[in-house]
Amino acid sequence: MKKLQLLLALVLPVLGASAQSKMDQDREAIKSLAGFYKVTFNYAETFSPDDDYKFHERHRSSAKEWAVILEDSPKKIVIQHLLVMRGDSMIIKHWREDWTYEDPQILVYDKNDTWKKVTLSANDIKGKWTQKVYQVDDSPRYQAIGTWVHVDGRHQWQSNADSPLPRREYTERSDYNVLNRGNMLYLTPKGWMFEQDNKKILRTESGDKLLAMEKGMEEFIKTDPKSFGYAQTWWKQQQNFWKDARETWDAIFAANNVIKLTSKVDNKLLYEQFFALGDQSVKENWSSAKNKEGIRKIILAYLAKG
Repeated sequence: MKKLQLLLALVLPVLGASAQSKMDQDREAIKSLAGFYKVTFNYAETFSPDDDYKFHERHRSSAKEWAVILEDSPKKIVIQHLLVMRGDSMIIKHWREDWTYEDPQILVYDKNDTWKKVTLSANDIKGKWTQKVYQVDDSPRYQAIGTWVHVDGRHQWQSNADSPLPRREYTERSDYNVLNRGNMLYLTPKGWMFEQDNKKILRTESGDKLLAMEKGMEEFIKTDPKSFGYAQTWWKQQQNFWKDARETWDAIFAANNVIKLTSKVDNKLLYEQFFALGDQSVKENWSSAKNKEGIRKIILAYLAKG
């Protein structure tokens, strides 16, 4: 008995240190996604089961992007991306990613701007991180679960999730309504890579039909922070409004098992309403309470009933 106690006394601290080391590696990898970057976007359709399908043109573009950490707690890291255009004279609040550890609830995309809340088992989430990706107006986009792997000097995370059409095709195509995303993130000596193996799917009541497959490569290369001066000033002015937006959305998510959004209200997209309200809030120095009142009113106008 004494030998067993001695063995446990020696082994348990080592196991605890090992688990903590893995957690620390995960957190450091996630935080490495933040920074100042030049980003290149490359997408190409690669395969279709339909011999008559006409492949769409490849998409290539580039931009500068600042990814700033908004929250850093042991089991949650929030990173906001800001798109920097026209040198450093035009800023667009871009996508946001919330990383949560062993999170039991996610929003799963169905189709036609509808997400459904799903509760996962302890086995499903053990040791895993959820990446919750949000649109420019902080409405949901997709949420995916995966395990960070650190081996042979490689740090990567892989997942699969359904999402709406990407913005590069959202207003141009109606031949499919779900993008099934095969996502892989991995760190590189110059920054990080977001590699995708996507399936473009037409989802109907009778099931899913594969339209085409697509390869995506988004490369984030670290660049000089000096060219992001206005972006940092802009975000300092806007950040309180968007904090209120996140908190208002969180309350909406908590109160609804299904989120279904209407595409336009008064012929305006949701993000147009949010951007205008954010600018007005900064200009008139609104309080948090007034921000949340205006934000909630906008969200409810776009939240479809039933």
